[in-house]
Amino acid sequence: MGNQLAEIAPAPAFLPHFQALHVVVIGLDAAGKTSLLYRLKFKEFVKSAAPTKGFNTEKIRVPLGGSRAIAFQVWDVGGQEKLRPLWKSYTRRTDGLVFVVDSAEGERMEEARVELHRITRTSENQGVPVLLLANKQDLPGALAASEVEKLLALHELSAATLSYTQGCSAVDGLGLQQGLEKLYEMILKRKKMLRHSKKKR
Repeated sequence: MGNQLAEIAPAPAFLPHFQALHVVVIGLDAAGKTSLLYRLKFKEFVKSAAPTKGFNTEKIRVPLGGSRAIAFQVWDVGGQEKLRPLWKSYTRRTDGLVFVVDSAEGERMEEARVELHRITRTSENQGVPVLLLANKQDLPGALAASEVEKLLALHELSAATLSYTQGCSAVDGLGLQQGLEKLYEMILKRKKMLRHSKKKR
C-alpha cells in the first residue's frame, strides 16, 4: 500500500484524452485522509496508525451507475505543518482538490480554513474544483457538514472555484460515493468552461 501505483482496469472509453483524473487529497494531520483513500481503494476500513510522512497514491475506480465508472489517480499528501508548504508541488495541474476535515475537532477549524484558502489561492490552483469532505461523521459531537462549510468559509473562495461539501466517514464509507460523483461533475464542468474560453480567444 502507498507510494505504489495499483494496477486496476483501464479508464472507460468515454473519457477523452486521459487515462484517469488527477486528484489530490489534502487537509490537516489526523483528519483521516489515508483512511479515506484506503476505504475507497479496498472497500474496507484500514486504520492508519502512523502519520503520512510524504504521500500515498492509489488508482481507484468509482462506479457512476449502470456499467459506467470513472478512474481517479488519487494522491494523499501528509498534513503535518512542516509538510504543508509541499502541497503546491502535488496540486500543480491537478483536476480536483479534496480537502479533508476532522468534523469532531471543532477547535482546529480555523487552522483548516487558513490552509484551505492558502492552497486554493495559489496561481496554479485558481478555479480548480474543491470537494470538502467533513470526515468522521460517525463520531459523537461531530459537526454537521453544513457547519463545517460555514466555518471553512467556502463562500469566500474565488468565484471561479466550483466547490461542494459532503459529510462522510472512512469507517463505513458514508458519503464518499456521493462526494466523488459531485467532484467528477465539477471537473467535467470546469473542463467544458475552459474549452469554451479557449474557443473565444
